[in-house]
Amino acid sequence: MAELHDLSPSGGSHRDRKRLGRGPGSGTGKTAGRGQKGAGARAGAKSRARFEGGQMPLHRRLPKRGFTNLNRVEYQVVNLRDLDRFDDVVTIESLRASGLIGTLQRPVKVLGTGDLAKALKVEAHAFSKSAKEKIEAAGGSVSLVGSAETA
Repeated sequence: MAELHDLSPSGGSHRDRKRLGRGPGSGTGKTAGRGQKGAGARAGAKSRARFEGGQMPLHRRLPKRGFTNLNRVEYQVVNLRDLDRFDDVVTIESLRASGLIGTLQRPVKVLGTGDLAKALKVEAHAFSKSAKEKIEAAGGSVSLVGSAETA
């Protein structure tokens, strides 16, 4: 049985590291692959990320467009076709329990994709116009959560 001191890598699988600065016969003597003078030839030389040698960097050459609206409300969307699995009342907690939304922390908006066969009482933070019309056409009702008004 082979023992640890007998093991060696298979032929050609391991290459020795390049030994720099070991005389002219090695091919990497004298400047050791660092070129002539300059910052790169010095010990400890690093350049910061995205530095292009003093040339105007790419992130400054490209035009800037748009902005980020800090007051944006990011809704979790639920389509009408997904509400068919419920019996009579659809609340935000029941949507979370069924896995249609990920968290109770962000508001929920119901969109009108698909059709509704049952009369459901649906509670959400917002409704699209078509979703509201389809729910009411099926005999159901919509109620807004987080506000005093009920549609």
